[in-house]
Amino acid sequence: MIALELIAGLVLLVFGAEALVRGASRIAAALGITPLVVGLTVVAFGTSSPELAVSVMAGLNGQPGLAIGNVVGSNIFNVLFILGVSSLIAPLVVAQQLIRLDVPLMIGASLLTWGFARDGNIQLWEGLVLLAIGVVYTVFIIRSSRKETSREVIDEYRGEYGKALDQAAGKTWHSVLYVALGLAMLLIGSRWLVGGAVVIARNLGVSDLVVGLTIIAAGTSLPEVATSVIASMRGERDIAVGNVVGSNIFNLVFILGFAALSGAGIPVEASAIRFDIPVMVAVAVACLPILFTGRRLDRWEGLVFLLYYAAYTAYIVLAGMRHRSLEALSMAMVWFVLPLTLLTLSIVVAREVRSRRASARSGVV
Repeated sequence: MIALELIAGLVLLVFGAEALVRGASRIAAALGITPLVVGLTVVAFGTSSPELAVSVMAGLNGQPGLAIGNVVGSNIFNVLFILGVSSLIAPLVVAQQLIRLDVPLMIGASLLTWGFARDGNIQLWEGLVLLAIGVVYTVFIIRSSRKETSREVIDEYRGEYGKALDQAAGKTWHSVLYVALGLAMLLIGSRWLVGGAVVIARNLGVSDLVVGLTIIAAGTSLPEVATSVIASMRGERDIAVGNVVGSNIFNLVFILGFAALSGAGIPVEASAIRFDIPVMVAVAVACLPILFTGRRLDRWEGLVFLLYYAAYTAYIVLAGMRHRSLEALSMAMVWFVLPLTLLTLSIVVAREVRSRRASARSGVV
């Protein structure tokens, strides 16, 4: 029964997010909002609605481990797993705005979250700060998108979202019904998912944090998986990456902010401060040099992301169960995998810098 409750909760979250995105997108179209703005805001934020529902519900139920684990685990999952799978399907070309604004903002929000959590609690006022950053960011990207002049970008979002929005723009009551249905499914699904996850954590002898970092994080990220993988299969230039980065920013500023408000602050476990949140920061930072080199994520880099996610998941599960093979995995990561990755990144960045300098000199000549 617990497994059925968990699966039913995940199903309701996924379909609820889909209904919410569809209804909200149609309402936005009826209000005259362009497909570009819809893609950058409604879709990116709507795919994070399962994380919002679960984290707020966990905060209200006094289960901060699930709330923190859900956000941190989802951000790690989004970058390492979703971008990894998407880039294996086709190398991902990245828009310049992501490198200049969105990825640095994701890194900054990750560092800020780590700073807020280091005293063992994300307090109410810190949640308000995160929410304020989210509002400013949303207003900024809406204004920036209205000034977008690249025909390629506009056509891409028109092709992805425009046709469906044009067809449904006049059916306002249908759209309101979709939004209401989506919200109801998210509410019920989050309640079932949180309840099932707590029981599973107790039966396995692991903490709420571990369950939030693994089962809950992967389950609530299913809308992002579908959106980014389908976009990659269709050859969409930056929707696959933009959805992940936008969702990660939303998770940090809006979801943690609302969770802090719902629970009057969020206690953070010491293990999350020592390991999981720093991993989230490292994953965000790792995006910058990879996307900086040629503004693309190649297949081999995606494979590295996937291998890292597998290693990270294995580590936290073994640590949660206090398994005897944990020490061997830790030694392999510290003395082999991490140094090799740093060496590879350094070589790639050095080659890119050398190539750009050579291009600049030849241009001057």
